Amino acid sequence: VEEHTVAEFLEFCVNGRTAKSGTWTSTGTGKYLEGGRAAGGQLVAQRFCPRIVEGEIRCLMIGSECIEIVHKQPAEGRLSATLQSGATYTKYKPDDKLFAKMMAKWMGDIDSVMTALELKGQPLPLIWTADFILGEKDKDGDDTHIVGEFNCSCVGITQQLYLSDLVGATAAKTTLSRKFA
Repeated sequence: VEEHTVAEFLEFCVNGRTAKSGTWTSTGTGKYLEGGRAAGGQLVAQRFCPRIVEGEIRCLMIGSECIEIVHKQPAEGRLSATLQSGATYTKYKPDDKLFAKMMAKWMGDIDSVMTALELKGQPLPLIWTADFILGEKDKDGDDTHIVGEFNCSCVGITQQLYLSDLVGATAAKTTLSRKFA
């Protein structure tokens, strides 16, 4: 945990470790905005979701199909839900009634998400995840869910090799359905 002024944080993001950015105990070097957007410099702002202490709910996707739901529960007193930080992972089938409302909403929202990301008409990633954090309860007392992350750059199925046929079939279907110039 580090505490900094907004000015120190912005200095760190723009120029890295300087006298104006204060003393940082983290290992990052900052300069996240160096080179501007053209160089990939950017930040993503997300409000703090207090229910992160209850973990994340990951939907493991192959194309447009959810093939597994994983509840990633942080170790006691932690916010991180990685295995390296001591989190426990509980796996569920995509049709588990515990997640029925969340899945119905999520599956109905994928097209809207693609449109919002300016990717309408593009194929979904072959293997990817959507991670959700529990939000406030709705008027009926049901959980709401906040997307915390989409990941399609380092997702694998190393522990689910039984899915390789589905991955192959989805790749072939996606490739063969595309029109080539």
